[in-house]
Amino acid sequence: MAKLDLKITNGTVATAADVFRCDIGVRSGRIVLLGDDLPAAEETIDARGKLVVPGGIDSHCHMDQQPWEGRTTADDFRSGTISAACGGNTTVIPFAMQVRGQPLRPIVDDYHERARAKAVIDYAFHIILGDPTPQVMGQELPALVRDGCTSIKIFLTFDKLALSDYEVLQVMAFARREGAMLMIHAENHDCVRWLTEQLLLSGQTSMKFHGAAHSPISDREATHRAIALSEIAGVPVLIVHVSAGQVAEQIRWAQDRGLQVYAETCPQYLFLTADHMDTHDMEGAKYVCTPPPRTREDQDHLWRELKNGTIQVFSSDHSPICYSEKIRTGPRTAFNKIPNGIPGIETRLPLLYSEGVGKGRITINQFVAVGATNAAKIYGLYPRKGTIAVGSDADIAIWDTEREVTITNDMLHHNADYTAFEGMKVNGYPVMTISRGEVVWRDGEVLGKPGRGEFLPCDPPNFPQPLG
Repeated sequence: MAKLDLKITNGTVATAADVFRCDIGVRSGRIVLLGDDLPAAEETIDARGKLVVPGGIDSHCHMDQQPWEGRTTADDFRSGTISAACGGNTTVIPFAMQVRGQPLRPIVDDYHERARAKAVIDYAFHIILGDPTPQVMGQELPALVRDGCTSIKIFLTFDKLALSDYEVLQVMAFARREGAMLMIHAENHDCVRWLTEQLLLSGQTSMKFHGAAHSPISDREATHRAIALSEIAGVPVLIVHVSAGQVAEQIRWAQDRGLQVYAETCPQYLFLTADHMDTHDMEGAKYVCTPPPRTREDQDHLWRELKNGTIQVFSSDHSPICYSEKIRTGPRTAFNKIPNGIPGIETRLPLLYSEGVGKGRITINQFVAVGATNAAKIYGLYPRKGTIAVGSDADIAIWDTEREVTITNDMLHHNADYTAFEGMKVNGYPVMTISRGEVVWRDGEVLGKPGRGEFLPCDPPNFPQPLG
């Protein structure tokens, strides 16, 4: 038998379905053999005592995104994908964003140019659809779906992005017809607007009131409405960045009725609370994101729903807005003028492993499922990505499950000037990341070269079964 390019030996392999001991043989960037006594290889990695899992897929992140409201992300595709790789990820799916009044195709073409020479790991694109005109819906979007951009995100809030219910139904009909996956940011725009006005009029402007302006009741209503519209249109949907228990209850209600409604949550909702924004200075601005962190009770509820399968995806929603940018307008800046976003692409999986698997909240198989496999299925990348199987890309992360790390911004590789998880201790950390058979991160050294990452055309979704 021909010599292998790479062989990983003696590790404990975990997928979304199984845990087993075997060696992994790689040739031409793909897994070609699983078993014992594999042929010789050009390079052999001894993973004795280590955990070997599919490379993570961060399916909700922002990098080198078109400037919006005068602000841009701190990370481009170079720093963003390096940071992702150092956190055990081998695929990212950021957003090409259209707002009102813009054509769509030039934005996507520009995004390809931004990524092509810089990405260290593989990437796909979601489309943010902010202006579903007849031109966009009839010509540009169908062509983009055929090109492999098969996931579309829409908003029920934010100026220049919020769609009416009629427009939502039009997009849903398109998604059903074309086999695209629809992601929904579910907040009631008018509720947020009214609550914000009332708070400002009463002089309640500090960071903690960001949570009051973005009430979980608003999220609950919009989620229920999105589910109802999806039922009318007969199309699967995924509710992104679920922050509150009462939102998860709406999603469970829909799933119990047999509807194809999926959900995602993020580190800020499992590891931060509204108390982080309640400071006497501008420090609370670090934790301003939308939806905002909620309560300890919400955290517990989301952990339960992650374990029982109501929530299928765990993404970072990496939005690297620097703290210096958040506070640039001065110490009296009102909460509604603070740019939204928290960096987190590199810390996503270590936090989930430590607090999830390490503390018995989820199993190792669920860790792999919500961190990689389910996203691969939902966004049309499975089985090329998201699993360890013969024929799959050799996208692999090797973890030292005994390694103790205290998270500091100095150790991270993003371009943001802070981490919201400063000082948190985690047990278990990736020590090596392999992308298509090439080691891109090993023991603190970045080895992947900018431009080696490839664009991944996505197929229609292959929906996962519930985890529970």
